[in-house]
Formats: sequence, structure tokens, C-alpha cells
Amino acid sequence: MGQDVKEGIKSTSVFLVALVIRVLTGFFLGLTLGLIGQEVLDYSSFGLIAMILVTLGVFFKISAKWSIAQLLIFDLICVLVGQILRMYVTLAP
Repeated sequence: MGQDVKEGIKSTSVFLVALVIRVLTGFFLGLTLGLIGQEVLDYSSFGLIAMILVTLGVFFKISAKWSIAQLLIFDLICVLVGQILRMYVTLAP
């Protein structure tokens, strides 16, 4: 019985960590795309919130079967692409 409790706690904690990573990643993707859309298309704050929620939902659907390692690799790729874009913007004449 004690072993079952340990396994239950472990699987629950892994699920919660993956859920938190998914929420943070989806939120930041939605925020980034929403702010880009707000600057380009000039929509209101309601449009920004809607864009965040839609992107969060789409990311949840896409990453449903991903493990924590796959989520962290995706986050790393996103950060590296963001750094490349930031470098391009700062160095562009």
C-alpha cells in the first residue's frame, strides 16, 4: 500500500509539473503572438486576451502527448529563436 501511495504521488507531481510548464509556455506564446497582432492589426485588449486564450488552447492540444523533456526542448528552441530575432532587430540598420 505504501508503494502505491509513492507511485501516485510521483505520477501526480510529474503531471502537475508538466501542466505548469504547458500553461507557462502557452501563455508566453499567446502573449507574444497577441502583442505582435496588436501592433500589426491594432486590435483592442479584448483581442489580445482572446489571442492568448486561443493560442493557449491550441498549444495544449498540440502538446498533449509531450513529455517534460520534449516541453523543455521546445522552450529552449523558442528562447533561441527569440534571441536570434532580438539580435536581428538590434543589428539591423
